[in-house]
Amino acid sequence: MKAIIHSGQSGLEGLQYTDSTSRAPEAGEVRIQLKSAGINHRDLFIMAGRTSQDASLILGSDGAGVIVEIGEGIDGLSVGDEVIIHPTLGWDRAVDVPIVPDIVGGPTDGTLAQYITLPARNALPKPAHLSWAEAGVLSLSALTAYRALFTRGGLKQGEHILIPGIGGGVATYALLMAVAAGATVTVTSRSETKRKEALRLGAFQALDSHADWSLQNDLGSADFILDSIGQSMFPKYFDIIRPGGRIVMYGASSGDDLTVPIRSIFFPQVSLMGTSMGSREEFVQMLQWVEQHDIHPVIDGLYPLQETAKAFERMEKAEQFGNLAILVE
Repeated sequence: MKAIIHSGQSGLEGLQYTDSTSRAPEAGEVRIQLKSAGINHRDLFIMAGRTSQDASLILGSDGAGVIVEIGEGIDGLSVGDEVIIHPTLGWDRAVDVPIVPDIVGGPTDGTLAQYITLPARNALPKPAHLSWAEAGVLSLSALTAYRALFTRGGLKQGEHILIPGIGGGVATYALLMAVAAGATVTVTSRSETKRKEALRLGAFQALDSHADWSLQNDLGSADFILDSIGQSMFPKYFDIIRPGGRIVMYGASSGDDLTVPIRSIFFPQVSLMGTSMGSREEFVQMLQWVEQHDIHPVIDGLYPLQETAKAFERMEKAEQFGNLAILVE
């Protein structure tokens, strides 16, 4: 089969479009012929940390396709079923949080290939309202957004949520989900184009990332801040979060280290929470929620498998709004 393999050196230079072996399923596994896949910032982080000493790896955590082979001991799935991949391995219940979740596409081979073999529990029915391209980019980012908003953050109708750095996959899904849940959404971005697109998708207001948000914010304090940026933006949050509000963090694109104003947390009783990915239980809930609310991923661009490097280049430059889909033939 053809696959996107990373080996040899760190970064995008280590990417190769080449032949690889498609593994037959063992007991409890299925083999899927992929129709589409997606890329994420996680892939960039993995590539940046790899060296020539690491074994070759097929990247990619998002994907959808058709089951072509089934191992022993599997009920409820058949050859020919159209499925979407739950990328988190071995995490079934939301309450059983792993220290660091294992994810398809590192440590195991991923979805940027013509075929993938993985546990049958990680293959669920593809939402009927989604195209192959849409299903292929849903899993990782939509699951992360769903857990952050609802399991961890407890977002409620009528609340005001701030989503800084709109444009990436998780933030875009969070915008769509929060609007569908009846929340009022404020977003920020350095890009005027991205701010306008967020308004088109239902954001109430879109602020410049470098502006004084407290002066521009017509809605008053935020009940909920969904943070993926970390270091560079974090001090600004305490100027606009209401007493009793919560901050849910799922990324650290500007750096890991924070100086936290402790009194700004305990006096107004602000809740600070972390989240990452999600369980199979939440993945099922997310798929049901997406179908119920007719959520469709925002696709920034479509690329054939052999041009995956071009998609990563666009992501690396932070040019995209939404998801970058990979079409697999």
